[in-house]
Amino acid sequence: MIRDEQGRVLLVRKRGAQVFQQPGGKRDAGDRDDLHTLARELAEELGCSMQREGARLLGCFSAPAANEPGCVVEAVVYEVRASGPFTAAAEIEALQWVDPAQPGDLPMAPLSREQLLPLMVGASEDRHSRLGE
Repeated sequence: MIRDEQGRVLLVRKRGAQVFQQPGGKRDAGDRDDLHTLARELAEELGCSMQREGARLLGCFSAPAANEPGCVVEAVVYEVRASGPFTAAAEIEALQWVDPAQPGDLPMAPLSREQLLPLMVGASEDRHSRLGE
């Protein structure tokens, strides 16, 4: 999960897919850990740099896979800071910043719409209350 200064969450759509989802990917043989995998995937697919410090594990989630009918996606999800520019590269065709409280009718993967965006709404409200906003 990557957020901008307005609290919006970055979603991506893979080439040939119909729905948007969080950026990320599968671990390669040379990846040391989850955050190494995530940093590599973000650099390859979005051209951005991820900062390992401050990364926050949000949890492990599962949902029906958006792009593979009959399959389930298992995801370890982190909230991280990344600096752009953010550009679609590799298998990513489109990027979209979305307000997690009001995502609209953008087509999204079940994991994103049903579990992760609602989680970020609560995190945004907690952050504002801690800051006295």
